[in-house]
Amino acid sequence: MSGAQKLPSQPIVDHHPLTLPSIIGRVVLGIETSCDETAVGVVDDARSILAHEVYSQLDEHALYEGVVPEIAARAHVERLDILVEKALRTAGLRLGDMAAIAVTGGPGLIGGLVVGTASAKALAAVLGKPLLVVNHLAAHALTARLTDGIAFPYLLLLVSGGHSQLLAVHGADRFERLGTTIDDAAGEAFDKVAKMLGLGYPGGPRLEALARFGDPTRFDLPRPLSRHAGCDLSFSGLKTAVRTTILSLGEEGAHEATRADLAASFQTAVADSLSARTRRAIALMEARYGGGLPLVVAGGVAANGVVRQALAGLAAEHAMPFIAPPITLCGDNGAMVAWAGIERLELGAGDPLDSLTRARWPLDMSASPRIGSGQKGAKA
Repeated sequence: MSGAQKLPSQPIVDHHPLTLPSIIGRVVLGIETSCDETAVGVVDDARSILAHEVYSQLDEHALYEGVVPEIAARAHVERLDILVEKALRTAGLRLGDMAAIAVTGGPGLIGGLVVGTASAKALAAVLGKPLLVVNHLAAHALTARLTDGIAFPYLLLLVSGGHSQLLAVHGADRFERLGTTIDDAAGEAFDKVAKMLGLGYPGGPRLEALARFGDPTRFDLPRPLSRHAGCDLSFSGLKTAVRTTILSLGEEGAHEATRADLAASFQTAVADSLSARTRRAIALMEARYGGGLPLVVAGGVAANGVVRQALAGLAAEHAMPFIAPPITLCGDNGAMVAWAGIERLELGAGDPLDSLTRARWPLDMSASPRIGSGQKGAKA
């Protein structure tokens, strides 16, 4: 993405005025290294993305059909400096033009986080600029403010490979967890089912591609927690049901048409489950604030077309603006980190150069672990 370019808005979005005061001239460099994307973004306070550089480590991890932390960290070391230089050239700016350096400090793979934070700390120290250590999940959560300038509060469904949560977003640093996964995240379930179907890595996009040729009604898969109150999510049982179905099919399970039907049935079950739990969260938000608040979906799974369509329909039922980031901003990226840095900068935030990286970093620090959940579900 070259030049000072605004991202196109989703056609189904109602725009809300940006609530940030005008802070003309502030530009922030954002660094993202929490998993298997090395990314650098440059964003200004007028919500323009001046540079958006991402290196996806697909080739490095494809052999292992999943992310290998040590390989990811090495790839970040090899690519990060190159991407910083490229982003600055694209933006037509120098490091000295930055108002601050923002970096993902967690949650994520600790090796990758150390690479990014060490680089950001060095830049901030040499330049004499503020360091802004950003929560990776907050960066996803605030992307809708970058792309569409919406006001607080809004309802967020955050769905990715490691996290599935429903949150009330009250401010740039105020998140209330309404529901979380008690076991697997939606993106993890996509990847695991893709592996069962022999689709390789990355699993989610390949499963979606195969599902386009399948019948989503052929296999009657469960919708987890459908009879339970609250907004929590679960995908472990759905994943197990797919595995049991594959084993029961025998040789037929290897047929291309059958695999496509399984992919489509699973994908629809995930979309139905996300919609059902989000419906409960909408009821909570309507009881507090009345109707019409935006429904935002963010994270890697937000790129899935069936999931987006289901949530858009749900939002339309409740007369809510529906906001899903452009596909290029659904995955991990530096632009969202830079914008989250701008939001924190406006709040007067800054972080010391000895700030720690955190493999786990809940958005809602006051939320208690769910009964029956593992550490992932408790901390997500």
